Amino acid sequence: MTVFLFPDNTVLCNFACADRLDLLEAVLNGRGRWTSAVAYEASQSANQLGQLRGLHAGGWLGVPIEIVEEQHVSQIQRIRRLVFGGADDQPLKHLGEAETCFVLKEWDDYVGSWWISDDRDALRYARFQGITTRETIDLIAEAIANGDIDGQSAFNLMKEMEDQGRHLRTPNSPADLMRR
Repeated sequence: MTVFLFPDNTVLCNFACADRLDLLEAVLNGRGRWTSAVAYEASQSANQLGQLRGLHAGGWLGVPIEIVEEQHVSQIQRIRRLVFGGADDQPLKHLGEAETCFVLKEWDDYVGSWWISDDRDALRYARFQGITTRETIDLIAEAIANGDIDGQSAFNLMKEMEDQGRHLRTPNSPADLMRR
């Protein structure tokens, strides 16, 4: 069974703000996937982060997973409202998180796959549900282990993300990244 990696929009924006979507693509290594709500969020974020405009065309996250069965849509809406605090007057808010958690928990093709996010509350819920989670810092550490980037450059990259106003867990030193 293939373990797929589902980055959420926060992660996509982290790499886009530092103009390093190429590094994210390398780490995902053909295993990247996303739901239609996350794809939509990324298209909206492209208004501020133009680097995100090419994600659909690049194809390295696959075709966005569409959830159309009414029973599944209802379950996702319940998760969106009750778990993530999504309001009826903002029907897309937290939809990507809810869709991703549902797919990873309920669809056999994706059970055991990873959700990658930097949203602490969302990660807490996913872990409680038994969903494997990772954060941007984990992907950066994997990029180092794969030889895609050196430790100092990776540390600088994470600091750049933070300087761009991104909210993510950052290491204290390059050595911290290499110990992950």
